[in-house]
Amino acid sequence: MKYTQLGRTGLKVSRLVLGTMNFGPQTNEADSHAIMDAALDAGINYFDTANVYGWGENKGRTEEIIGNWFAKSPDHRDKTVLATKVYGNMAAEGDSWPNHDKLSAVNIRRAVDASLKRLQTDYIDVYQFHHVDRATPFEEIWQAIDTLIQQGKILYVGSSNFPGYKIAQANEIAARRGGTIGLVSEQCLYNLAERRAEMEVIPAAQEYGLGVIPWSPLQGGLLGGVIKKEISGGRRASGRAADTLANPTSRAQIQAYEDLLDKHGIEPGEAALAWLLTRPGVTGPIVGPRTAEQLDSALRAVELELSEELLTSLDEIFPGPGPSPEAFAW
Repeated sequence: MKYTQLGRTGLKVSRLVLGTMNFGPQTNEADSHAIMDAALDAGINYFDTANVYGWGENKGRTEEIIGNWFAKSPDHRDKTVLATKVYGNMAAEGDSWPNHDKLSAVNIRRAVDASLKRLQTDYIDVYQFHHVDRATPFEEIWQAIDTLIQQGKILYVGSSNFPGYKIAQANEIAARRGGTIGLVSEQCLYNLAERRAEMEVIPAAQEYGLGVIPWSPLQGGLLGGVIKKEISGGRRASGRAADTLANPTSRAQIQAYEDLLDKHGIEPGEAALAWLLTRPGVTGPIVGPRTAEQLDSALRAVELELSEELLTSLDEIFPGPGPSPEAFAW
């Protein structure tokens, strides 16, 4: 496994991030533990989750599965850089109540204590804002975060799904207040087929020293050889991938992508991950395996070297917006 610093921090993290969103809803606890064992054995030390994972009436279940894994061995927690998120409403279905969601100081305090209990740990390495809270000023958010850092409950803070201007706003206010060093990472939707983050989010992250953690690196399976699987009778596309393939122009684009990689003898999903690892500012993409076999495929991407010729061809199929601000200025 290869490692890098998380943004401007001294924290060393693996170039792949283990996403756990499937643990519970798609993957049972025993198989989830086996995947985490395999990830740690392969050198992946950065695990990502969120308080709402498990979804619906099972919100919090994913953190519980991770907590049970930590309880199996002290080594597990010691070797893991643990990231979770706060924002979603954690009240029981049908029992929503004011101040049980978003980023008010009261909800941050409540949510971190609940996550610590489910995760069976006394601290969180990277505590992430799952979304922008337009109603809560950053002065209040940072005051709550400063308290948690002083209490030793969290070490670093990251964002997820933030636009560039909110990254700037958050860190400028943090700098004026002193204390916390501000945001150190941003999780954003970013992959070959979805490159809008290159316009503002990634430049802002680089300017303020945030590590970029792309989520959905395969665009919901679209970049994982979806047409080839469809033809061979494998798992059919669903959700965002199915919607995209319903458009003839988009389907032709994905077919061109799969044909290109077939010519080079490279699996599409592995190429999509390897491409992200070449992108400026990217710390590592989140991979969310449902099975051990999917984890093995992701691990191969770390060692995959993409030629300049192939990178150029990928840009031709999936052109990015170009440098910022020129891309939208003229």
